Amino acid sequence: MPYGKELAAAKKAVSLAARLSQEVQKSLLQSDVRSKSDKSPVTAADYGSQAVISHVLERELHPEPLYLVAEENAEDLHKNGAEEFLESTTKLVNNALASDDSYANSSLSMEDVRKAIDHGRSQGGSSGRHWILDPVDGTRGFVKGEEYAVALALLVEGKVVLGVMACPKLENHKSSSSGCLFFATVGEGAYVQSLEGDSHPPQKVQVSNIENPEEATFVESSHKPIPIHSSIANKLGIKAPPLRIHSQVKYAALARGDAEIYLRFTLKGYREFIWNHAAGAIITTEAGGVVCDADGNPLDFSRGNHLEHKTGIVVSTKNLMPRLLKAIRESIEEEMLLSETQLKL
Repeated sequence: MPYGKELAAAKKAVSLAARLSQEVQKSLLQSDVRSKSDKSPVTAADYGSQAVISHVLERELHPEPLYLVAEENAEDLHKNGAEEFLESTTKLVNNALASDDSYANSSLSMEDVRKAIDHGRSQGGSSGRHWILDPVDGTRGFVKGEEYAVALALLVEGKVVLGVMACPKLENHKSSSSGCLFFATVGEGAYVQSLEGDSHPPQKVQVSNIENPEEATFVESSHKPIPIHSSIANKLGIKAPPLRIHSQVKYAALARGDAEIYLRFTLKGYREFIWNHAAGAIITTEAGGVVCDADGNPLDFSRGNHLEHKTGIVVSTKNLMPRLLKAIRESIEEEMLLSETQLKL
């Protein structure tokens, strides 16, 4: 299998990071939630997960240099008053690593943890190899005890070639345990297995084969509803209310056929980070889905740490995508006409 060594390393790293995040979520208090400089929430799970994944990838893939494009950095962990938080994060990291026999003697210091987190300062791009990481995707859901994902992808010469995503709160269809680990390598299909690593072998996943858009289920973010999403759903005749799910778990839902459409239209001027989509996109694509912008163009992950798409992210099946893009075009045109009319008034 191409990228077999990288996939094995990524699965091990993400599984250990998911274990850490689950421990944090079980005992999380509001006082454990910090705010980053952009006011978004961050927890010990975000930093700890990134440190674990950085450390495992570096060790498993040695001597290959590690270039990591990731959401977090250790800047806030150098500030006055951060030492106690860093100490507890370091303990979480070491506990997670110790749960794997091959890392039983791999104890990291606080400075080791800071350095591991700061590996995530690569800017990505169209040349070389870059790992793309969101250590806890959907922190707002995570702090409420809801869905989140640990999402890791590999970018080679500007193309996403591998993705691994843990969804610790997603029910496993093939096992009584909750928690799923999705993974995909370019050209090899997408698979899911229990996050517990039980006796069930990985199962191939495929998107839904529904052909009638009226029967489709669509998912969107758990933030406030977006009016254009409703307009698009109405044009397609979708009657069921949307599933509101945090994080890249939405991609997982499409990949295994729980839903058929994922729409993400954001406020004007908002730029999407590549770590919010890279792992989910390849998993859904390898499961037979289509991931594109509102014009039907594939997402370009080679332009740095932001996506440079025109507008909207659209995820669906090959069966439904042509009618979905038509409904999107019509809805965008109607929105523009409405805006022009209101400006004239």
